[in-house]
Amino acid sequence: MKEKQQNILIIGAGLCGSLLALRLGQRGYNVSVYEMRPDIREVDISAGRSINLAFSNRGNKAIKLVGLEDKVKALCIPMNGRMIHDEHGNTFQSNYSGREHEYINSISRGELNALLLDEAEKHKNVKIYFNKKCKSVDFEKTTALFKDYKTKNEFVEDADIIIATDGAGSAMRKSYYLGKKFLFSFSQEYLTHGYKELSILPKENGDYKTHKNALHIWPRGNFMLIALPNLDGSFTVTLFLSYDAGEYNFNNLNTEDSVLEFFQKEFPDAMAIMPNLLDDFFQNPTAPLGTVKCSPWHYKGNTLLMGDAAHAIVPFYGQGMNASFEDVVEFDKVLDQNLNNWEAIFKTYENTRKKDTDAIADLAIDNFHEMKGHVNHAIFQEKRKLEMALEKKFPNDYSSKYSLVTFNEDIGYRLAMLRGRAQDKAILNMLSDKEIEITGDLKDILRQVKQVTEAILEDDRIAGLK
Repeated sequence: MKEKQQNILIIGAGLCGSLLALRLGQRGYNVSVYEMRPDIREVDISAGRSINLAFSNRGNKAIKLVGLEDKVKALCIPMNGRMIHDEHGNTFQSNYSGREHEYINSISRGELNALLLDEAEKHKNVKIYFNKKCKSVDFEKTTALFKDYKTKNEFVEDADIIIATDGAGSAMRKSYYLGKKFLFSFSQEYLTHGYKELSILPKENGDYKTHKNALHIWPRGNFMLIALPNLDGSFTVTLFLSYDAGEYNFNNLNTEDSVLEFFQKEFPDAMAIMPNLLDDFFQNPTAPLGTVKCSPWHYKGNTLLMGDAAHAIVPFYGQGMNASFEDVVEFDKVLDQNLNNWEAIFKTYENTRKKDTDAIADLAIDNFHEMKGHVNHAIFQEKRKLEMALEKKFPNDYSSKYSLVTFNEDIGYRLAMLRGRAQDKAILNMLSDKEIEITGDLKDILRQVKQVTEAILEDDRIAGLK
């Protein structure tokens, strides 16, 4: 395929779309990107959206691919572990890994997106257009219908291929579904919980009001609060809470008194450093949390879904952006195979990628239950202490499920999930049955954990879960 003769239309200039545009621009394609929002470099459009994100190894693999590692690192705040806050204001830190070089980062969505847009536009063969909403895609003709928000005019764009990176509400995915021209499977499942963005502002001198290098969690069983640091000394705080279940929920927290009572009872130490709580709570929207799965992602050699448009997930593994960035890496690998046509490229990419994106979607829901409740359970804390000790003592021989998913970027999400779940089951069962003690000989414990894990994996293989 002659790359430079190909005109590619990308719908959506968010994180995935801007990274993809940059990479395809580097490869010599003619790329046009259409984004429905204004240019984020000129206006602030983050209110009520997650303004910072967890950035880790899989995402960094993509950033290395496009040569921006140093520039992105300057936007990162390392988070070495979870800082757990109990009901009485006591805290303890649970590191993400027993290996000191493994940590995740808090990064500004807006600053990262702006950097990727700047870098993409350095290529003469990349053009980015804002305030252009995609209304539908004719995937048989490979054209897209747009509306210009400023002129109100509608217009059609043609291309050799169209790639939609337009998020969980993708216009192209909707066109697949409504078009009924091929067998398209689609599922959208919501959690019973929603989320609301709040904030902890910096001290007057610009310092942080609580520990900077951690992801803070206030786990309360059926709901939780989390906080991630920003470079300006603030924290982005997110409340995850049921819409209608429990004593306190989003539907009944509708007065200032009820909100203050709820926070005073459940999060007193957070409330003490959030004088702007009521303003944030009533100004910012409550948003849903959902998982989108669909197939196929492509139609012939004409169109392809990528990122959240193909596989939106809930945020509890901190892998949404990382998974979308990894999509670009995996797509780039397929381009390197020099296949004959776009249909072969799209088919190969989906066959390689979908099993892993399904796995991270399931893992993210697992981690929701872990973060809001399990992190407070004694046996879970014992398991984490043991895993930290194993990773520290045997850095090349043991990785927890979290480490497999977050720090082992050369292992697919599905393999990480299967092995990680088997290890969790092995350790929790052995701790419950007193077959191992966290004070025992670590070498012997590692041998036992590996032995039982392999037996569980073999059972899974026999059951068809390989």
